[in-house]
Order: sequence, then C-alpha cells, then structure tokens
Amino acid sequence: MAQKYVLIKDTHRGLYYEDGVLTKVLEAGRYAIPREYVLGVRIRKKVEIVLVDMRERDLTIKGQEILTADKVALRVSIVVQFRVSDARAALHQVENYADRLYSDVQLAARRSLASMTLEDILTNRNRLSEDIQRDVLSAAAGYGVSILRADVKDLIFPGNLQEIMNRVLAAERMSEAQLVEARTRAETQRIDAQARAAVRDLEAEAQARALQQSAQADAEAQRIKTQAEIESLRQRQQAAQAYSEHPALLRILELHTLAELARTANARIYVSFDKLNGLPRETEHDSA
Repeated sequence: MAQKYVLIKDTHRGLYYEDGVLTKVLEAGRYAIPREYVLGVRIRKKVEIVLVDMRERDLTIKGQEILTADKVALRVSIVVQFRVSDARAALHQVENYADRLYSDVQLAARRSLASMTLEDILTNRNRLSEDIQRDVLSAAAGYGVSILRADVKDLIFPGNLQEIMNRVLAAERMSEAQLVEARTRAETQRIDAQARAAVRDLEAEAQARALQQSAQADAEAQRIKTQAEIESLRQRQQAAQAYSEHPALLRILELHTLAELARTANARIYVSFDKLNGLPRETEHDSA
C-alpha cells in the first residue's frame, strides 16, 4: 500500500491528531501519514490532520436593524477583517469561530448603537466602528481570532428620515458652497486691495523720487548760479583792486571804451573839463 502524504501550504496550519487527541500543530510542509494497519493488524494510532486557514478574511454582517438611544430604527451593515492567530484555539474553544465572530460583532453593534443618539451617529460615525472593534477584540482573542479592523459599510435610515436627511445634507452642501464662495470673494477682494495699495505705494514712491530728483536738480542749478555770481564778484573785486593799485589801467580801459564808442556812428560822448575862468564848460564831441 502506497505511503500517504499531506501537503500544508504556507497559508495554512495543520492540527495533528492521534486517535482524536491533538498532539501538535504543524507548520507549512509535506508530512507523511503513518500507516494504521499492516496486513490487517493495527500497529499505530489513527492519525488525522485538520487544516486551518490563517489568511486574512472579511466577514460581512448585512442589514441589521437596530434601535438608537432615541428610538430611531437604523439598518446597519458592518464589515470585519480578521485572521486566525491561534489554530488550536480557533478549532477547540468554539464550535465555529466564524459564526461566533458574527454573533459577537452583531451584539457589539447593538450595544454601541443603543447608547448613541441619531445626532451622535451623524456627527461621529467612526465611534460605532471603534466601539465594535474594542468590544470584540478581547472576546475574539479568546478563541484564536485577531480583529484587524471593523467598519460600518452601510447606514440606512427610515424612509421619511432619509428624505429629511437628504434635505439636510443638501442644505449643508449649499451652505458649504456659499461659504467657499464667500471666502473666495473675500480673498479676491483682499488680494485686489493689496494690489491697489501696492500700486499706490509705487506711485507715491515714484512721485517722491521725482520730487527729490527735481529738488536736487534745482539745488544743483542754484549752487552753480551762486558759484558763478561769487566768481563774477571775485573777478570784479580783483579788477577793482588792480585799478586801485594801478590807475593807468583804469585810464587805458577808459580810452579803450572811448575807442569802441567812436566806432559807433550814433554814439554821443559828453566830456566835462575843469572850470575855466570860474565857469563850467562842457564840450560836446560828436564822433561823426
């Protein structure tokens, strides 16, 4: 008789029983099953290997109708992600760990919703998921199951309440849209005001710079004019000093001036001579 083998994948664990008694938990691998009989004579205990799936799985609890604390009937669907963490406990502590988990989650959801009002559920929907996970976590660990997460998949309100909720949600969306629009308009106005203020600042700065440059130009022109006048006075002072020290220069200038006037046909020169015989005399000289 050919030897029998059992192949355990890495996704599973095997519970090894001898005559119905669990003796060990097998990891992934290939295991031979010892022969129980040889030539009709029983030589070993009966061996049985039960496989346990260790992969993550989803458990969906659909359409549970539950009353809230303020007596509103809701229909709730919950999705629980779990995996077997202890193969021995999963098969030995409860008859069916998946069915037991289903019941535990269902009861946890009822307890949580019974303590919450409709307003609590609407304002803090995550609380239901957190309550379920917290309540079931320790209980499931007792029969070898780890809860990875528990989420509310669907939350259905009664028909009339659903219509009211739709109106409330529509009003909230409209209010949010109006708030966004108002904020956008305020932000646009703020940016526009800032732009206008920046333009005014630039214009004022340019005007101030132009006035400063104009004042500087006027001051420079005045300085040059003043320097020119000072230089002219200084030259006159030097000329007067020279004429004072050298009268002949003044006489030469006088003669030069007369010569220049003599070249003009219409020039008239009046010369005053010393008094003759006690009477003043003036001689008119026409350059013509």
